[in-house]
Amino acid sequence: MLLCDFHIHTTYSDGSVELRRTIDLYGQAGFDAIAITDHVVNGDNPIGRLAHRFRYSVTRENFAAYMGHIREEAGRAWDKYRMLVIPGVEISKNHLTPDKSAHMLIIDVHDFIPACMSFEEIFVEAKRQNALTVACHPHYMSAASDRNTLFLWNNREKYARYIDAWEIANRDDVFNVISLKKYPYIANSDFHKPRHLYSWKTLLNCEKDTDSIKRCIRHNKGVALTLFRN
Repeated sequence: MLLCDFHIHTTYSDGSVELRRTIDLYGQAGFDAIAITDHVVNGDNPIGRLAHRFRYSVTRENFAAYMGHIREEAGRAWDKYRMLVIPGVEISKNHLTPDKSAHMLIIDVHDFIPACMSFEEIFVEAKRQNALTVACHPHYMSAASDRNTLFLWNNREKYARYIDAWEIANRDDVFNVISLKKYPYIANSDFHKPRHLYSWKTLLNCEKDTDSIKRCIRHNKGVALTLFRN
């Protein structure tokens, strides 16, 4: 079983740990596969523009540098730890109310996807890139009443067919509603600080390569959860 975490932020958005140190934290902890998923925030409202002002978002202008840095660190991670590092982003549509807010991971991303695009356009573009789409923290979080992102869950009848997996667990929260709907699931840390390493993680029964991992998650066979502790 591969020990995995597919929801990790660095100083490219609002994480507190720069990319190289993040790679070393996970490599030294024995992880087999991770995805770096810094925020791409919508800039079409005051909340989004504030995130851009404080550089809490990957942008079209620095996307190539972001991807290049991940690929460079991915090579080092494989040589040093035999850890697979997959490039990704977290499309972050932030609004004043949780009912309008939505975050989704795009894993194995290749080209920049603006967060201001419609949901349909984002899903189509992710499919064109053969990227994995994951609904992040889709239900109420225990310690984040001011940043819940409920739009995808509240509109699941419309969008579930586009989503490859849902986070059934995020950091220390478990969303039982995902299992009740029998949706494909994974668990992630939503890593922003070193202490977030110790949280819910995904175990995958597959080969250690990107295509096998995406296929395992989409089919949702051989997927398990573990609460990773120090």
